[in-house]
Amino acid sequence: MPTTLHEAQTDAEIEACYPVLSQLRPHVPPEGFAALVRRLMEGGYKMAYALDEGTVRAVAGYRYLDQLVRGRVLYVDDLVTEEGMRSRGYGEALLTWLYDLARTSQCTALELDSGVHRAEAHRFYFRQRMTISAFHFVRPISPA
Repeated sequence: MPTTLHEAQTDAEIEACYPVLSQLRPHVPPEGFAALVRRLMEGGYKMAYALDEGTVRAVAGYRYLDQLVRGRVLYVDDLVTEEGMRSRGYGEALLTWLYDLARTSQCTALELDSGVHRAEAHRFYFRQRMTISAFHFVRPISPA
């Protein structure tokens, strides 16, 4: 598979990631997407993608976090492979790249949260030797 992995640097690269990322985050509109990602980047967010024959096939958003519980970790905010292209190695290549990046960046772990309804994703994470280490609790806040 002639897949190459890249970190999105330009607005054009960020926008090229939108069609795949929107499959995981459909509530994020295409208008202003690059500007939104740029704002996230100011806080340490980075975006990487798997490119195959000129087409983005998988996208990951990630950041480094310093935590009392584990020290420095690479936290994956978003990880998605294009619908219809799953189980072809794109997600695995991207997750392996992120793991290697975490290791060479002196991180103690690679972490991510995954919605409880995403059973196929969970099977993928288990195959990648990831474990469930905690529950993530949320209490939404209604607008005032």
